[in-house]
Amino acid sequence: MRSSTVVAALLAALVGYLLGSVPVAVVVGRRHRLDPRAVGDRNPGWWNMREQLGTRGALPVFVGDTAKGVVAAAIGSSLAPEGVWGVGYLAVAAAMVGHAWPVFAGFRGGRSILAFAGGMCVLAPLPALIAVSCFAALALTGRTALGARIGVFGFPILQLVVESPHRTAATGGLMSIIGLRFALAARRPSAGR
Repeated sequence: MRSSTVVAALLAALVGYLLGSVPVAVVVGRRHRLDPRAVGDRNPGWWNMREQLGTRGALPVFVGDTAKGVVAAAIGSSLAPEGVWGVGYLAVAAAMVGHAWPVFAGFRGGRSILAFAGGMCVLAPLPALIAVSCFAALALTGRTALGARIGVFGFPILQLVVESPHRTAATGGLMSIIGLRFALAARRPSAGR
């Protein structure tokens, strides 16, 4: 591996992690006098904030958490030497880890779904467009949860059809971060629920 690739990877990972660590839901929650880590399902992400504040009130969280992945992927891809696609994926992975375990919020973060989705919009735009369209169509009919599941879990299948298996495997690695966060949340005792 060339030294330029190593430097790009390290810088992309650092920038991605710091971007992911920005606790958007916590910041938005403060404006509404609530801490998303103490209400609802205690997940500091868009879904919990949507339940607490409604769709409109939670919109800044949706935009901010998605932007983490978009910006991380764009920076990682721009830092990578020509022909090295993995640096973008590394930057998104770091943003997802930052969102899940944010240094700026006591390492108590969310599940990284929107950071993943934002990153995929940059790294794999065609399958992302199809997945987001499925999510949007179902969300407009009131089936947001189903749309989210189909969009996320259908994404690697769509990607495998239009891209290489190597990129799809890298996407599987990113999705394992989401799976880990859900598994850890399931093991946590719930307060009054």
